[in-house]
Amino acid sequence: MTPLAYDGPPALSVANAFSQWELDPYLACGITIVAALYVLGVVQMRRRGDGWPWLRTLSFLVGGLGSIVLATMSALGVYDDTLFTDHMVQHMILSMVAPVFLALGAPVTLALRTFRPRSRKALLGVLHSKVARFFTWTPIAWAHFVLLPFVLYHTQWYAATLQHTWLHELLHVQILVAGCLFFWPLLGLDPLPGRISYPARMLVTFLSLPFHAILGLSVMLQTSLIAGDYYRELGRPWGPSLSADQYAGGGVLWATGDLVGLLFFGVMFFQWQRAESRTAVREDRRLDRLDRTGRRAAAAAVALPDQMPTAETEPARDLPWWEVDAGPLAERVRRENWADPRD
Repeated sequence: MTPLAYDGPPALSVANAFSQWELDPYLACGITIVAALYVLGVVQMRRRGDGWPWLRTLSFLVGGLGSIVLATMSALGVYDDTLFTDHMVQHMILSMVAPVFLALGAPVTLALRTFRPRSRKALLGVLHSKVARFFTWTPIAWAHFVLLPFVLYHTQWYAATLQHTWLHELLHVQILVAGCLFFWPLLGLDPLPGRISYPARMLVTFLSLPFHAILGLSVMLQTSLIAGDYYRELGRPWGPSLSADQYAGGGVLWATGDLVGLLFFGVMFFQWQRAESRTAVREDRRLDRLDRTGRRAAAAAVALPDQMPTAETEPARDLPWWEVDAGPLAERVRRENWADPRD
């Protein structure tokens, strides 16, 4: 194709990286509504005297929603259809950074604790539906998260998203949803279906790590350009060559995927250790309660021997013959819960 006159954003520089912002009115409206609902839930919790960790609020509003704004409306959103490297950074934020921070905010738990009974019942119905169970089932969520980038960059799908704005916006949503469906059940803060044990979470996280490196290497070593017709027709007169841009984008996918994955792996291990510590503390408390109860009972038996029930003072009960009679057979029947031998 013969390149047309370039009609895109200016050359990327440090100044433009901070000054080039593009407001998406629909996305901004949606994020504002979600943030307002979350803040309203936190305020309602505090008004009735229940605490809500400020770290969860900060994670959801700043780390989660803030990452989405950064990826879609800052310079990353302005240059995402001009530079392949820029798109890769955006992809990693939407798929691995924003979902983790959104999950740490525990929005589903907040909703269940603040919704009215009818709304709470409706939300629980959605969470327990077959559709939710299917998409949060670990093999499906893992396959969706891992295979989506392979299909995107090794077919004509990515080129189509560059040529159609609505498909480009839909891709952002799908990348974010894939990350949420994968990471939320693994973090386990919200009562979502698909939660598994901590050893299984560690295994699933570990199995997802190599695929970012494999995909990144495949992009870096690919001889043909991904969406080459689009980028050649764009005719960008500044910045790296198309092949160098694609090579750098593959490196971003490889490096950031492994880095974020290893950090999440560490978070999983830390959560596992905390869960084990809490379980040990609960078990120690239970044993302490049993020990105190036993000591009180023994002290009562020593202090008030006349009030302890005996065979003479215990009220008569209408018992079967094998519980009244003495002897080895009666004891064995009581121990093994046999039926009446006379039946």
